[in-house]
Amino acid sequence: MKNKRYPLYEVTKVSSVSDLIKQKAGSIPDRVAFKYRKGRDNIESKTFGQVYHEVQTAACWIDQNYGRGNHIAIIGENSYEWLVAFLGTLASGNVAVPIDKELPAAEVEWLIRKAEVNAVFISKTYQDLVENLTDLKVMTLKNLQGMKGEDSENYLLYEPQPEELACIFFTSGTSGRSKGVMLTHGNLASEIYGPCCLFDPEGTSMCAVLPFHHAFGLNVAILMSYNYGVTIFLNKSLKRAKEDILLAKPQVLMLVPMFIEVFYKQIMDGIKKSGKMDKVRKGVRISNLLLKVGVDKRRTFFKEIIDNFGGELKYIISGGAHLDPFYVKAFREWGIEIRNGYGTTECSPCVAINRNYYNRDGSVGQVIEGTLVRTTEDGEIQFKGSVVMKGYYNDPEATAEVLQDGWYSTGDLGYVDKDGFLFLTGRKKNLIILSNGENISPEELENDLHLDPAVNEVLVYDKDSKIIAEIYPEEEYMGNEDYFNNLVNEVNKGRPAYKQIAKVVLRDKEFIKNSSKKIVRYKNIPQ
Repeated sequence: MKNKRYPLYEVTKVSSVSDLIKQKAGSIPDRVAFKYRKGRDNIESKTFGQVYHEVQTAACWIDQNYGRGNHIAIIGENSYEWLVAFLGTLASGNVAVPIDKELPAAEVEWLIRKAEVNAVFISKTYQDLVENLTDLKVMTLKNLQGMKGEDSENYLLYEPQPEELACIFFTSGTSGRSKGVMLTHGNLASEIYGPCCLFDPEGTSMCAVLPFHHAFGLNVAILMSYNYGVTIFLNKSLKRAKEDILLAKPQVLMLVPMFIEVFYKQIMDGIKKSGKMDKVRKGVRISNLLLKVGVDKRRTFFKEIIDNFGGELKYIISGGAHLDPFYVKAFREWGIEIRNGYGTTECSPCVAINRNYYNRDGSVGQVIEGTLVRTTEDGEIQFKGSVVMKGYYNDPEATAEVLQDGWYSTGDLGYVDKDGFLFLTGRKKNLIILSNGENISPEELENDLHLDPAVNEVLVYDKDSKIIAEIYPEEEYMGNEDYFNNLVNEVNKGRPAYKQIAKVVLRDKEFIKNSSKKIVRYKNIPQ
């Protein structure tokens, strides 16, 4: 199919997460919904019918023992038990508060108090995070699965109104302390439905590797995928991500750019070590020529590369941060299409995605059905629609800063082209404003520097009206000032003087990042 506009995919609407679970149990009860490791070598499976029954059992117990309207935190590694706790919380009329298990105990306590949590479901591994919070009801995720309320088989899953609060996700906090994003049941229902109309997985299997406490990892990689009716393999630990991907043989992966960049470097290192670089380059040239006459041999020529992902991978959905178009082109040459998407936690999160057969390189895609987009005079992107959050929990001032008349101000700069594709150009708060009044987007320089294989991580900022590039090199380039000075000279070529990097600073440690693996600017830029 040519790269042109075509009708939206037909997808059944859902009114809530409870409705989603009931619909799938009714239409495809015996199809496998989840697979996951149980121990080192055993694989457990759960059908859509079994998921409904186990969520129903958990919801019944929660309702009968905790009641409704509670704020219940869920803390732990990715697991089926985690998902049952989350789904059971919503299906019993309570509010779920996913919290990052990697945070220090003091930060976890702050988030729990901020969200007014009164009960916690937690993995046994991380119980020490809440051991001093004696006023909370605490239960391990494993024990919750063993709990059964009276007459649970006849328990009716809670059917909320669209405006009712469903969950509180905490923002990653790249520019300050985390805020509690209030997402309603209507937000989740719109998020489950909208992106599905734009993208079709064209397969039967996915592998979930992103953390569930993150809106992309839960609402998109799990709930949206559940709506497709595909089998989702749950990766419990990033240490086993590659192993689990090989086992799952997914047709689609949903990843943040860091994973894509790492996978690319691992593949290229393998090609170099095997001495097949010339063969691969020749294969790319021949393949590109064949594509021009309508013959696609990529998945045959580059089978060994595709086998790194289980052999069936067709699409990677990239979100959470900017991905350089370089990687889109590289993976496409091997027969794997990367579809950039865009979202923020405040928009549930996915609000735009490139379609299977209608896309633009460099764009983050088309805005989902039912969502309006506009840009302000200074180029900031704003959204309005059913995926936009209710506000920040107990923080009316922060809410008023970003939400006016239903329009959410993203803080991202960009534009929409004539065909409705959204393009990002930088972050409003990250803009470097020099003393001469010139504005510079640091992302533009960072993206160019990051293309060099010697650059592991990079951060560009302003100091005394001079642009500084701070670089954490790949191991073999550590301390090589001459190399990076030459690199900066190349990057500066053709740029006006005010956009040129004045100095390189080399690091010997990684930058501080948040749980989404984004560099936290305010913690890394020297004051």
